[in-house]
Amino acid sequence: MPRDEAGVLSEIKRDYIIKKLKEGKRGDGRGLDEFREISIQTNFVPRAAGSAFVKLGRTKIVAGVKIESGEPFPDTPNQGVLTTNVELLPMAFPTFESGPPNENSIEIARVVDRGIRESKMIDLEKLVIEPAKKVYIVFVDINVIDYDGNLIDACTMGVLSALKSAIVPGSKEGGKDFTLPIRNLPVSVTMVKIGDEIVVDPSVEEEQLSSARVTVTISEDGHLRAMQKGDAGSFTLDEIRKAIKISSDTGKLIREKYLQ
Repeated sequence: MPRDEAGVLSEIKRDYIIKKLKEGKRGDGRGLDEFREISIQTNFVPRAAGSAFVKLGRTKIVAGVKIESGEPFPDTPNQGVLTTNVELLPMAFPTFESGPPNENSIEIARVVDRGIRESKMIDLEKLVIEPAKKVYIVFVDINVIDYDGNLIDACTMGVLSALKSAIVPGSKEGGKDFTLPIRNLPVSVTMVKIGDEIVVDPSVEEEQLSSARVTVTISEDGHLRAMQKGDAGSFTLDEIRKAIKISSDTGKLIREKYLQ
């Protein structure tokens, strides 16, 4: 995520965070594998087909779903369409600016979308109205309204909750409204490397200190569905194995506690 504010972090703060990590703790008192407090409110936007407001610590996002009919993609004529977009609102962080999507918002959207798509969360074949001609198109728009670290996981939770709550409008021919055909709930867990330590759900200060980031998305059946590395640093094979295990264990807890 945004790296251009790294210089703002004072040496005192940097030293304190690193010192605490060596003691097996975080600057905010969490353990290395602990998420911040999570709060999810669905049906947050009344006019949306589905929506959710997510607070992850002080990071806040709103996800909204719009569903319309349209033409399928030529290479998937018998599937509905899912498209994900992320907007980093200027009020969310000092370096966020209005305008077209930048590399940060594009990366977040792609990572969130890939985890959902590769897990086959939505049965897109059930969103076909007329094969090869007309399907339902599911638009997911995410607005970041307060950034304090770990946008990928906050946005993933928001999208999952918004899609779960979404209602597909019935056809003009008298069809009934229905919920999206959801098959499983993939959960992403993002970790960063600071020194030799791997920490879960990084705050913005921890992101600024980190050398590398990895996001692991695991579906409800326990299978690894997507992985994305970020930043210039590297992970050893053992660290990747550890990240996958953490994602599996932590993702299961998040799914059971916040997404059922």
